Order: sequence, then C-alpha cells, then structure tokens
Amino acid sequence: QKRRRAATARRQHLKSAMLQLAATEIEKEAAAKEVEKQNYLAEHCPPLSLPGSMQELQELCKKLHAKIETVDEERYDTEVKLQKTNKELEDLSQKLFDLRGKFKRPPLRRVRMSADAMLRALLGSKHKVCMDLRANLKQVKKEDTEKEKDLRDVGDWRKNIEEKSGMEGRKKMFEAGE
Repeated sequence: QKRRRAATARRQHLKSAMLQLAATEIEKEAAAKEVEKQNYLAEHCPPLSLPGSMQELQELCKKLHAKIETVDEERYDTEVKLQKTNKELEDLSQKLFDLRGKFKRPPLRRVRMSADAMLRALLGSKHKVCMDLRANLKQVKKEDTEKEKDLRDVGDWRKNIEEKSGMEGRKKMFEAGE
C-alpha cells in the first residue's frame, strides 16, 4: 500500500507540474501573439495625422479608400481560395471513402406518400401533375341498373324451380297437363 500511495502521490505531483508548465506556456504564447499583433499594426497601419487644409483631407480620404479597396479584394480572393480548397477536400474525402468500399447503407424508413406528392417531390414544384386514378373509370348511371334489375326479375329461372319443387309444384304440373 505504501508503494501505491507513493506512486499516486508521484503521479499527482507530476500532473500538477505539467499543468503549471502548460499554464506558463499558454501565457507566453498569448504575450507573443500580442507583441506580434502590435508589430503588424505598427507596420501596416501608421499613426493617423490629420492635415489642416481641406485639399489634404480629401487626398487622405482617397488614399484610405484605395487601401480599403485593395484589402477588400484580397479578402475576397482569400475567401474564394478557401471555398475552392474546402470543395476539393470534400471531393477527395468522398473519393477516399468510395475507394475504401466500406459503405454502410443507412436504415431506410417507410414513408406514406400519395402519388401526387411523390411526383411533386421527383419533378419539383414546377410541374403540376395530377394522378387522379378515378378519372379514367367508367361512370355507371342509375337508370341502367334499374333496367337490368327488371330484366333479372322477369327472367329469373329460380322462381320457376321453386314453384315446381315439392308436392304442390307437381300437383300444379299435373293439373296443367290435364
């Protein structure tokens, strides 16, 4: 147990020493960044001296405006370069992913969607396609069904068989035959 206590105490001491070193390094880096920033500003941004006459002020404004334009152009160029490199990075990572061949298909969920909604999703909102499946069906009129019903009632062969079945039906047939 003494060894364990000594090992843990040593470990804690080393850990605290490392944290102190890291804290001093962070402070040094922050100070170095501040000095670098001050040097850059002193180099690229000289102190502003306002002239007394109107002509000199206009010239100063023109110079400042020209500097602003060049800085904006540089910023735009760097943004475009950054976007291009990001796109290339994405393309290369996709190619690398495809070359590995370990693509797992994501689990698909069932989605209830009408035919109209599916066509709208596939073709976009520009195309207005209506899939009315009932539009092509034949319409049946009520008059036709009533006529067919009357014909069925007249020519229904089941009625004749029911009338002739049993003793009463035979008696009718016998009487009809006389």
